[in-house]
Amino acid sequence: MEESLEVLEQLYKKVLLGAALEHDNQDYVCYLHPEWPDQGGPTASPSACSDTPGARGKCQPPSTPSCPTSGAAVGLKSRAWETTLLQLTVVQVMVTRTLSVETTFHAKERYREIIKILLQSSDFDSKLTRMFQSSDKLLCHMAAKCLALLLYFRLKEKITLSSSWIAFCQKHLSEYSENEEVLYCLHTLTAVVKEILKGTGSQKTEILKQFLTPLDATLEAFYNSLFSQHFKNLQDPSKMVNSLIHFLELLELLMASRLHLESPFPCQRVFFLKAPCVLHVVAWPVQAFVKRKVVVFIKKCLLCKVGEDLCRGSVAASVPPDEHLDGDLLALAEAVLQAVDLGLLKTLSVCGRPSCFAGGDVQPGCECLPGPDHGILRAASLLIIKSLEIKFQNCASAKEMKVDLQRFMSELLAFLKPHLEPSVWAQHPCEWLSRVFIEQDDDMLEAAKASMGIFLKLSREYEAAESPTQEELWHRHTHENGYNPHCIFLFLLKNIGFDSTVLLDFLISSETCFLEYFVRYLKLLLKDWDTFLTICKDFDVMDSNESMSICGFMSSPGQGQSSNQTEFSLLAALGGHGNAHARDSWAAGAAPEPRNQVVVFPETHAAPQASRLSSQQASQSLVDYDSSDDSEVESTDLCVANSKQTSSQQEAMKKTQDTVGTSGDEKELSLELPSRPVFPKESNIPFSVAGDIAPDDTVSEAGISYRTVKCFEELQGAIYRLQKKNLFPYNPTALLKLLKQIEAICNKSMNAL
Repeated sequence: MEESLEVLEQLYKKVLLGAALEHDNQDYVCYLHPEWPDQGGPTASPSACSDTPGARGKCQPPSTPSCPTSGAAVGLKSRAWETTLLQLTVVQVMVTRTLSVETTFHAKERYREIIKILLQSSDFDSKLTRMFQSSDKLLCHMAAKCLALLLYFRLKEKITLSSSWIAFCQKHLSEYSENEEVLYCLHTLTAVVKEILKGTGSQKTEILKQFLTPLDATLEAFYNSLFSQHFKNLQDPSKMVNSLIHFLELLELLMASRLHLESPFPCQRVFFLKAPCVLHVVAWPVQAFVKRKVVVFIKKCLLCKVGEDLCRGSVAASVPPDEHLDGDLLALAEAVLQAVDLGLLKTLSVCGRPSCFAGGDVQPGCECLPGPDHGILRAASLLIIKSLEIKFQNCASAKEMKVDLQRFMSELLAFLKPHLEPSVWAQHPCEWLSRVFIEQDDDMLEAAKASMGIFLKLSREYEAAESPTQEELWHRHTHENGYNPHCIFLFLLKNIGFDSTVLLDFLISSETCFLEYFVRYLKLLLKDWDTFLTICKDFDVMDSNESMSICGFMSSPGQGQSSNQTEFSLLAALGGHGNAHARDSWAAGAAPEPRNQVVVFPETHAAPQASRLSSQQASQSLVDYDSSDDSEVESTDLCVANSKQTSSQQEAMKKTQDTVGTSGDEKELSLELPSRPVFPKESNIPFSVAGDIAPDDTVSEAGISYRTVKCFEELQGAIYRLQKKNLFPYNPTALLKLLKQIEAICNKSMNAL
């Protein structure tokens, strides 16, 4: 046995370096046949060599004592355990080296021949699956990893999957059982699909078909069996939880692999078509993290982001679009909404323990404020709003859409209300989105895009009605249910301090859907400019009341409460009809702001402007933004030399300050804003807003509409400058065209006065 360990150690060092092997292949094969240590046998047995095709008995197992003492038996078993682990490790490294492009051709061929000889053994896979019965978790884990790599090697080399492995899967996955073999079988299947998706070759379609064809019916049967279990009747619920977590990971990878197939297998569609089975898990008496994993998993499916970290390779052009995907997403969306009707949100555990670094508990004596699980809040919110968007895309009845939207959004807002600040409902329901998703940019933009899709779908129906009364009710409906796109976008801008560099970062990054959302909003803004200006006025009133309340101008709690619930003047601005209904809805008894009244903010309200300046100065101190022309030329040459897109994005961010941070217009944002007109009269500022000029030409502080279009101006200049130097990662011509149109409509509004 000592000789076996020495040979394996030398082989491991050579394979790890990708070095060529000197001895005959059979000499190595005999030492790589593992023996299950619990059986007590030697590591390399005569049967291992005799079962190997072409073996000549060149390796002889070391002799063992016939009647070992107790201490010697323990030592022998320990060495056998070490030898088996080393054998599994060597096989894994050898397969990895065979699949690597960095391995030399001669060494790779030798490794491939050795692995093929191992796989020709009639019981090699069976030996690995028998290790799953061991009480040693490390041995089981290593056996599963080794088996997964060998299965992937078979697929890559177009070797038929062994019948013993297929029979093992069918035995343990035909129906759910509490055996440990189920977990390791799922773990092995998951590892194989991961390897397939990580591959860069064009064989993914063929490999997936070869792998899923014999296992398709088995996996579908396991899905039905697992989620039909009665949780309370299980002997060991922890095993059920482990199986559930492993199977959800496998399901996610199976659905992600649909991109590479012409027609998906039933096991890749079973979740969409039978989603209520998984949604029932949320009602099980299981730990909160299990429910969280289920909800996040469903969210990924609705957003089509399953397995996004593993599917980086391009999809073959020959593979047509998945014709079943839209129908599957619709089925999932309807299942989610039905579950919400049945009380899904009431079963979610929102109040969780505070998260700590490395998953540890809070140490005694440390202050930690309790709070809700924002991950659950975000996931649940996206479940509802994305499901509504998907359903409305396939719904033709405006009345049905309106009823569904009002019912489910009221359910969602009631679910969120206890976990958000009361001011969200005291001022504007549309603020819920920015408050819930403030810590997660990608989810926030997905939710904003979904709400935009809902708005556009419903607006087309209301536009077809061509009724002023319907128009007023429509605008009231968008605010009451928290999905008005102008409000959502303005709250987003307020959260980022109207900093155009943040918008530029979103546009350059490929991690969010901001480009698609921003383009759709700009198109809407061009059509709905007057409504945008009216909403901006209401935001200014709301900010004014907040500022005066903070500064102590409110004389009594009752007066403060009335001011905080200031009525939105949207309906009055649109024509004055239906204002009583809006008053009842938004703030009973609140007096509307006069149209000709000039709002003059206290000096302390200029803090947001100063905050934006300080944030830019802080960012400039963190990153060395050089605005000299010479450095720009040098950076441009460096970026052209580097063809990687990531480098272009980094250079683009470094150039942003040239347009945004060093502009001479920044002096207009000084703290003396109350004495400055709303609209700058300098000719070098293209953007201007007419909506903030008071009829009596009285000056007031720059409102939110001015800050918005000023942000657009800075963004437009930054994009143009980066495009001119070939630093923008894609062609922004269409986006610049939209921004120029916004500029034109601003100037037109000003000239009309």
